[in-house]
Amino acid sequence: MKPSSLVRPSVLKLHAYVPGEQPKIKGLIKLNTNENPYPPSPKVLKALRDAVDGRLRLYPSPTAQRLREALAKLHRCEPANLIVGNGSDELLALATRAFVEPEGKSSRSAKARARVQYFTPSYSLYPVLADIHGAIRNPVSLLPDFAIPSLDELQHGRQWDFQAALTLVTTPNAPSGRGYSTRQLKELCTAQTGVVILDEAYVDFGEANALELALQLPNVLIARTFSKAYSLCFQRVGYFVGHPELIAALDKIRDSYNVNGLGQIAAVATLRDLPYYRKNLTRVKRTRAWLAKELAALGFDTLPSVTNFILTRPPVFPATEWLRRLRERKLLVRWFNYPEIRDRIRVTIGTQVEARALVTAARCVISASRKK
Repeated sequence: MKPSSLVRPSVLKLHAYVPGEQPKIKGLIKLNTNENPYPPSPKVLKALRDAVDGRLRLYPSPTAQRLREALAKLHRCEPANLIVGNGSDELLALATRAFVEPEGKSSRSAKARARVQYFTPSYSLYPVLADIHGAIRNPVSLLPDFAIPSLDELQHGRQWDFQAALTLVTTPNAPSGRGYSTRQLKELCTAQTGVVILDEAYVDFGEANALELALQLPNVLIARTFSKAYSLCFQRVGYFVGHPELIAALDKIRDSYNVNGLGQIAAVATLRDLPYYRKNLTRVKRTRAWLAKELAALGFDTLPSVTNFILTRPPVFPATEWLRRLRERKLLVRWFNYPEIRDRIRVTIGTQVEARALVTAARCVISASRKK
């Protein structure tokens, strides 16, 4: 017997999510996975050091109660409106299991109940979650400028399903960096009969958010993370905000101790020192504007961004060649093999020093090409 014969056929055929490369190369400037270039607050680091004691033998709070209470105070809601996860990725997976039926029956209504819907390009984990669950994927293209189609456009396009069990919207969008208005998002959420998750992983780098929709509309969940704006990728802490009945459904199927204790402590300490992070967010935005301007002067076509990354079309060489040439200069950026963006590279906004290094390297690449 082959061990593979014991695995579900759908899993054998599954194309797993591919995370950004995490190389261990000395001197490499890593601008490929949208990590915050600034460390956690010193108060957060102290809280973590102080917590490394006899508590390590104990289970953490199964409901992340202190963290949920702190988040409820921040967002002016109740702890019942919140669930905390091992990163927002875990909660996205839980939502797929809680709200979507595996594909089976052939009736139109049954297919809608089995449908996971999302715009493309967006977070490449979404189709993987659908495939793992045995659901029906329904990717729908954004407009050429990465805007969300209007309701009329979605209706006339006929591919969009207003009855889909689960609709996932990355806002601001990744990998384009484009933001969407709360008004348009509300129109979309109100038109959907199923659950809508507004995935706001990068929202702190912009000027607006749609959190109010999670507290106004019974079918909307907002996904947030401590990874991007709050420098806690290593701890894996994310959360959903939404109607207590949706939160309760997710709570039923989560692991008993799904968020590690040190992660909970770090997140609570983060919320006690938000001015530190707001200062860093301002630095990221300033560097983002500077980098876009400097790259434009070199011939790069950079899309407007309200995130901690930019998506840009480089001059002279194809995007894949830029990926290679920048790596030779110890600068790691990211390229996606999606039809809509394969002519572009995505660059995380690092420190000002890192941004200058990227511009210098780009200038050298272009200069070397002209000498040949």
